[in-house]
Amino acid sequence: MSLPPGSDIDCDMRLSKNDFEKVLASEGVEFLISSDRKEIPLFQNDYATTTCLFFSANWCRPCQAFLPHLVQVYNSLINAGEKLEVIFISFDRDEDSFNEHFKSMPWLAVPFNVHLHKKISSHFNVFHIPTLLPLSMDGKSPVEENAVDLIEDYGADAFPFTRERRGQLKAMDDEKRKRGKIEELLASGKSSYLVTKDGSKVLVSELMGKTIGLYFGAYWCPPSRIFSTQLIDAYNKLIADNSTPFEVIFISTDRDHDEFDNSLSAMPWLAVPYEDKTRQDLKRIFEIKGIPTLVLIGADGKLISANGRSLVSAYGALAFPFTEASVGELETALRKEGENLPQVVKYVNHEHELKLEMAKAYMCDACGCRGKFWAFTCDACNYDLHPSCLDQSSA
Repeated sequence: MSLPPGSDIDCDMRLSKNDFEKVLASEGVEFLISSDRKEIPLFQNDYATTTCLFFSANWCRPCQAFLPHLVQVYNSLINAGEKLEVIFISFDRDEDSFNEHFKSMPWLAVPFNVHLHKKISSHFNVFHIPTLLPLSMDGKSPVEENAVDLIEDYGADAFPFTRERRGQLKAMDDEKRKRGKIEELLASGKSSYLVTKDGSKVLVSELMGKTIGLYFGAYWCPPSRIFSTQLIDAYNKLIADNSTPFEVIFISTDRDHDEFDNSLSAMPWLAVPYEDKTRQDLKRIFEIKGIPTLVLIGADGKLISANGRSLVSAYGALAFPFTEASVGELETALRKEGENLPQVVKYVNHEHELKLEMAKAYMCDACGCRGKFWAFTCDACNYDLHPSCLDQSSA
C-alpha cells in the first residue's frame, strides 16, 4: 500500500544496522520493545547476524495479509537456530493501533512515536508498506531492497534475504524450468501425489513418460472457464482409447478451497492439492502472469511450450503431442485440405455466394454442429457452412 509519492527504496543504498542505530540515538531512543513488553537496551541486541526492519501498519490490508506469513517464516528460522532479528517500525496513526498490530509479532519494535517513525522511513526512503528491509551488517554489502516478495515466493528458503540469495533461488528456478522433470516440479513440496475430483490420490511417479499439460486457472476467471471447456474436449479425445500418453494437471489460482473444489468438480484430470505449496512454486518457476495458461512438457521432460492455450484453442487434440514438428505437420495438412476445397460455392439452402475461409471455431448454420479449420462463409449475412454439409447437399 502506497504512502506519500516516491520510489520504494533507493536500491543503491548500503542500508546498515549501524546507520539505523545512529538514527535512533540521534532522537534519544535508548531501547527497543520486545514482544513481552520488556525494554531492550538499544546496543544489547547484537546477537543477530541478520536484522530486518519491518515497516507495517494495522490499518493496511496487505500488511495484515503478509504478517502471518512473516511470523511463520520467522519462527521457523529461529527454531532452526538462525540468528535473525526483525524490528517493527509502525506506520499506525495512534498507539492503540500500534499495540493491536504489535501483539501478534514475536520480535522487537521501535517505541511508538509518529515523528520518529516518519524520520526512519524518510531516512531509508520507504514509501510503501509492507516493507521488510534487511540491513547490511558491515555497511558495504548490497542488500535486498524489499524482501516481502522474496519471502512470499520462497518462504524460509529466502534467508538471509540478500540479493545474492535471490540470485541463487532464481537460478534454481531457471534450472528446474529448463529440465522440466515432473518429479522435481510436482513432488518438491510436502506431497508426492496429485488428487482427482473424487478425492483419489495419484502418485507423481505414475506420470513418467507422459506429455504433461500444467493448467493454471481459477473458478472466478471467466476466460478460464471458457478454455476449460476447450481443454476438456481435447483431453477426452486424446485419452478415449487409453493409448495416448497425455495428462493435464490443474494448478489452481482460486481464492479459497471452495472455489478450488468448484473448479476441479468439472475437470476430468488431476490437480495439485490446494494446500500444497507446490502451486505457488510452479506459478513462480514458470513466471505465470495471467490465467488461463497451459504449460506443455514433453515425455522427455523438456519444455514444449508455455503457450499451450493457443495450440489447444486453435487445433484441439489434433495438435498432440504439441511439438513444433507436429504442429507444423498439422498446418501443412490443413493447407492441403484447403487447396482441395472449392474457393467459392453456392449452397442450395442459402441465397448468397459462400467463400472458403480458415476459421478457428464456428457453428455450422446447416447442421447446428460446431466446426473448425475450414468454413464456407457468407460475407453478407454471417452464414457459416461446414464443408461436409456441402458434400451431403451435393450427394
